[in-house]
Amino acid sequence: MGVLEQFSLAGKGALVTGAARGLGQAIAVGLAEAGADLILLDRETLSDTKQIIEDLGRRCFCITKDLSQSRQKEAEAILGEVISHIGQLDILVNNAGIIRRLPTTEYQETDWQEVIDINLSSAFYLSQAIGRHFIEHGKRGKIINLASMLSFQGGYMVPSYTATTSALAGLTRALANEWAEFDINVNAIAPGYFLTEVTTGIRADPKRNQAVLDRIPAGRYGDPDELKGIAVFLASDASNYLHGSIIPVDGGWLAR
Repeated sequence: MGVLEQFSLAGKGALVTGAARGLGQAIAVGLAEAGADLILLDRETLSDTKQIIEDLGRRCFCITKDLSQSRQKEAEAILGEVISHIGQLDILVNNAGIIRRLPTTEYQETDWQEVIDINLSSAFYLSQAIGRHFIEHGKRGKIINLASMLSFQGGYMVPSYTATTSALAGLTRALANEWAEFDINVNAIAPGYFLTEVTTGIRADPKRNQAVLDRIPAGRYGDPDELKGIAVFLASDASNYLHGSIIPVDGGWLAR
């Protein structure tokens, strides 16, 4: 297989959660540009992402669902819906996530639990259901988790988010250890500071914004489209010998 063929996703089916906008939308579009058909999942409208993907000539179906209540039965139902739409599934991108930012002493139960449920539990249950599907059908599969800089650092006033993104890094390694023998690649992307809603508050605060930019060697925030390449790599045959990696895409943030 030639090097360009290794990156092709033609004939593949991919499920991307949290695909309505931001990083999830960019990743979904990138997979479609590489040839994959898409199932998009979000609790918000997916019409914009769907239109972009269909304009590329790829099949695209949408599932509107709130993952805050995701458990084993719900994950199995999502898998069934995916298969009914596109006939097969080869790639799972666990991108859905939320953040609650306030002093820890002011945290309410919902500030903790909803972040845990969406960011971590949904990723686990979907990975479990889809990993089982891959194993039972004897097929290679790709699972890509979205970690963050707080998989490596503590952050500030975001205890539930830090807990989940750190746990996602550990879960990525644990599943990779268990499933590599079945030709299932489990890896994670750890984005740095990107131009998304998550960083809106930081960018609106001149002092905090400048502090962030001073720390990034690249001197700027990332554009969501700059995650397309790494997502396609992790979803493709080019990454077949990569297992359990947490790959920072951060403009050099961690290097400083």
